[in-house]
Amino acid sequence: MDVEQLCRDHGAADVTIVRDLAEIDRRDELSRFDAAIVDLMLGGVSTLDFAARLRNAGIPFVFASGHSDSEEIEGSFPEVQLVAKPYSGDDLIEAVATACGRAKAA
Repeated sequence: MDVEQLCRDHGAADVTIVRDLAEIDRRDELSRFDAAIVDLMLGGVSTLDFAARLRNAGIPFVFASGHSDSEEIEGSFPEVQLVAKPYSGDDLIEAVATACGRAKAA
């Protein structure tokens, strides 16, 4: 599944794909995000600190990952939905819409 195309098909005008957290810092990308889909591991590094930065900045996000350590997520981010791989495009889009306040939580 091409997440970038999925987002565009559902109205995203600009989609940024990053392969490691340093890329976000180098490009000062955090301030540009309206919403985010965050994998729990990116380039072999946990993204939980990055997720905390998103939360502190008020940027809605969801976790989408094959790493499903739900205890760690529920403990640190009880308000954030985890969409476990393999997931359908509809599940991912619904989770993002909910995070952005555009759909009701299931």
